[in-house]
Amino acid sequence: MSSPPPPPPRFLPLPRQQSLASPLVLNPFVQEARLDARQTSRAILLGIVLVPLRVTCMFLILLMAWPFALLATFGNMEKGAAPLSGWRRKVSCSVLRFFGRTLFFVMGFRVRVKGEVAGPEEAPILAAAPHSSFFDGIACIVAGLPSIVSRQENLAVPLIGRILYALQPVVVSRVDPDSRKNTINEITRRAASGGEWPQVLIFPEGTCTNRSCLITFKQGAFVPGAAVQPVLIRYPNKLDTVTWTWQGYNFKEALFLTLCQPFTKVEVEFLPVHVPAEEEKKDPILFANRVRNRMASALGVPVTDHTYEDCRLMISAGQLTLPMEAGLVEFTKISKKLNLKWDNIREQLDRFAAIASDARGGRIGIEEFAGYLKLPVSDVLKELFALFDRNGDGTIDFREYVIGLSVLCNPANTEQTIQMAFELFDIDEDGIIMEDEFALIVRSSLGLPDLDVSNLFKEIDADNSKKLSYEEFKNFALKHPEYAKLFTTYLELQLCQMSAETEASVLPAPKKPASPEKTSVPRNKICPQDAEDDHSSVSDKKED
Repeated sequence: MSSPPPPPPRFLPLPRQQSLASPLVLNPFVQEARLDARQTSRAILLGIVLVPLRVTCMFLILLMAWPFALLATFGNMEKGAAPLSGWRRKVSCSVLRFFGRTLFFVMGFRVRVKGEVAGPEEAPILAAAPHSSFFDGIACIVAGLPSIVSRQENLAVPLIGRILYALQPVVVSRVDPDSRKNTINEITRRAASGGEWPQVLIFPEGTCTNRSCLITFKQGAFVPGAAVQPVLIRYPNKLDTVTWTWQGYNFKEALFLTLCQPFTKVEVEFLPVHVPAEEEKKDPILFANRVRNRMASALGVPVTDHTYEDCRLMISAGQLTLPMEAGLVEFTKISKKLNLKWDNIREQLDRFAAIASDARGGRIGIEEFAGYLKLPVSDVLKELFALFDRNGDGTIDFREYVIGLSVLCNPANTEQTIQMAFELFDIDEDGIIMEDEFALIVRSSLGLPDLDVSNLFKEIDADNSKKLSYEEFKNFALKHPEYAKLFTTYLELQLCQMSAETEASVLPAPKKPASPEKTSVPRNKICPQDAEDDHSSVSDKKED
């Protein structure tokens, strides 16, 4: 005689998808190297002599270069003007390049160049990385003063603005909503000019890092589909004073400490030109990634999907009294895979900070998670928490929280799911949920018959009417998708049990001793069947 089928299996989390695993790289936006007492004393002693001397020489060099820049650009300041040609171009390329090299020499830089820079017809665009300092402008000098991408405001800076204009920059305006599109169009126009315009030098990372990896390349240099020459920048010094990123030396500190050094070594390497294949011309992201991988291989560093938006999240995390590293989520990867926008992730950071405000280290433990949900720690809640806890260390960081909400909770928080959950609570089907109806389902779903849910009910009851309308229930569910996951888990458990009972009904009933009376759960149009005492969670964990 066949035995009855076993109880429905519990759906435990599946192995995590590697593509959403945390990056195995250091924080690329922090400069941790600091001077010890001996190095500080040495810098001060040398700085007493070197800094005044070098600053004076720098000012004199800029002062001498300014008339030549004025001469080269005089009468050619209109927007959209033609490229400099003839003697104007010769002045800007030869004389200003000489002054540029002299400027960096008196600042103490000793430059080593590897490879050959390609001509504008062979490679209209130069892509330089890693971008880690304002000193990276030395690559522009070495490359023969190609055009750069610069903010409109920089052209108004006295003395430097005119010199910058002589480089015929691609100008970006912060007040123009079409600035991004116009910039790409201008780069494309120059790349297709056949050498009429100078080459365009671009730092495709878009922000400064500590050179420990290459972050996401922006597409601007690759949209034109023109040949690109990769340019590598290295600072092989024992003491790093040049790195200028989001955490570490500020502008004045980096400049002062560098000027205090007897000399600073820098290497600029020009790799062979990368001519895009047809598939790369049609897909700028593919083009950018292949160039980045090639540059990372030559540098011997990894690549990550961090981007400028991670910096913004990092700063926001600091303002919310979280560790700044909490904002590092590899924005490019997360946004593409989960279809998230900047505003969504920024709002989730606020919510995460509210939960983690009392947590040490800015991570959420099971106690903080339960307190936020106004529920006790139970087996069901532990399973939900485990789905968020991607690395299994017993805590949730902001990256895990974003992925958990998007992969686990938000898909369950649809209008249909919310409607089903409301009908689940509305036991007498009168269109409203009373506190006793609400308590009965929550206690059943968590397997805690003595649970006090009055505080949670009051939070959902926005108008304090002591009854929940569908709109109140829906608004709360949309703002707190974690609850939708709990309730859909309960529904799935009921469906599994119903399926098992249906299968058992077609088999001969075995003889068995009478069992104790079972605890019943509410019957309604959603859950018409009795359920076992084990109301533990059934996860719908997707292979995310």
